[in-house]
Amino acid sequence: MQQFREMKQRGERITSLTAYDYPTARLLDESGIDIILVGDSVGMVVLGYEDTTQVTLDEMLHHTRAAARGVKRAVLVADMPIHTYNTPEQAVATARALVDAGAQAVKFEGGVTHAAHIEAVVDRGIPFMAHIGMLPQRVREEGGYKLKGRTPSEAEALMLDAKAVEAAGAFAVVLEIVAAEAARQISAAVQIPTIGIGSGPHCDGEILVTHDLIGLFPWFKPKFVKQEADVATAIRGAASAFIARTRLNS
Repeated sequence: MQQFREMKQRGERITSLTAYDYPTARLLDESGIDIILVGDSVGMVVLGYEDTTQVTLDEMLHHTRAAARGVKRAVLVADMPIHTYNTPEQAVATARALVDAGAQAVKFEGGVTHAAHIEAVVDRGIPFMAHIGMLPQRVREEGGYKLKGRTPSEAEALMLDAKAVEAAGAFAVVLEIVAAEAARQISAAVQIPTIGIGSGPHCDGEILVTHDLIGLFPWFKPKFVKQEADVATAIRGAASAFIARTRLNS
């Protein structure tokens, strides 16, 4: 994954979007996206779960296989769902399963607390993308999706997390809903690229849930997303036109 370090050094921002199926993955790949993430966000935007804590490994394997069939050039990263990396040994087993399903790299949540888990995965030759800041798999414990890094102590803890995942061998780190100044400081302090989501303009790249970007999940719109399309309205319109035409011809 040396290419991403080189992009950071050149000041070239890295782009990443999610995909959970063959046509979406293929379209994103054809668009020239750098990284495609089969995220456990599939739980909400595809499977209708309340949050990511209900997503299973079998579901992630299913969606990873589907997305992998559509990817030719982008790097395909797969999320490891909750309770599938409780120990370094379990993390390795889960990572191997996702790679066997077609992922080229894996991701799970945690910084300092999971450095040994990251090292174990990387030592097995599996590229790893880290994820710190707001951790969706802990949303029930924390009572919501809250901005991280607002206070000096929070920012310092995030810095330690970022340096820990870099030392453990991660090729990049996602910063989710991190205060912009903390994200800027982290991005300047580590050699691996930071991929922000709701973390301001100073990260080395950005990742979004594709459904948010294209307006395919209109029931929830993150404040930090600039929506580039309105697919939900297009689908409703097409369905309404079909219904009207069919009934007119009956």
